[in-house]
Amino acid sequence: MSTLKTQYHHGDLTKSLLQSAALIIKEQGVESLSMRKLADTVGVSRTAPYHHFKDKNALLCALAEKGFHEQESMLFALKAEQKPATDVFKQYVHAYLEYALQHNETYDLMYGRTLWKAGTPSDSLKAASKQTFKAWIDWVEELQEQKVLPNSNTPLRIGQTTWASLHGLARLFIDGIYLDKEDLADMVEQMIKNLCSTSA
Repeated sequence: MSTLKTQYHHGDLTKSLLQSAALIIKEQGVESLSMRKLADTVGVSRTAPYHHFKDKNALLCALAEKGFHEQESMLFALKAEQKPATDVFKQYVHAYLEYALQHNETYDLMYGRTLWKAGTPSDSLKAASKQTFKAWIDWVEELQEQKVLPNSNTPLRIGQTTWASLHGLARLFIDGIYLDKEDLADMVEQMIKNLCSTSA
């Protein structure tokens, strides 16, 4: 049964539009999303979404931007836990992949060609992506100092290649190359061992 039909509380239309847009693309794909369908889903006039988002591209940029903020918040929340750095890194890897699989359409917007190549990424989306990546690189530097990740290159290069491993594994499952969740669990554990300079 579809979960698309939603209602919003007065004064919180932007949030409702983003939530409903995320549901539409999750259930039906990005191509099926239109400003008209979004308005009908939320239960507002056909012109109401345009007061918040200039067009579909702007709406998709806002969804991707929200995804980057959620990813950054996830990182900071895990870092704040009083646990050994290796354990926190393992948790992050699992959390990253879980987010990618549960929000695969949003993840595609964050890292795919729809906005970055075929569309027009907004300035705020560019800023959010850079901010999230900087937070990741800063943490990679800390993990190198704590001997969780190797010191064989700069934090930027280690961060880029480590993220590429995470992203590549996420894509294999999002795209259906692998479907067995037991495969995912085993591959994640092996990837963590490959990435870490020491394995626990």
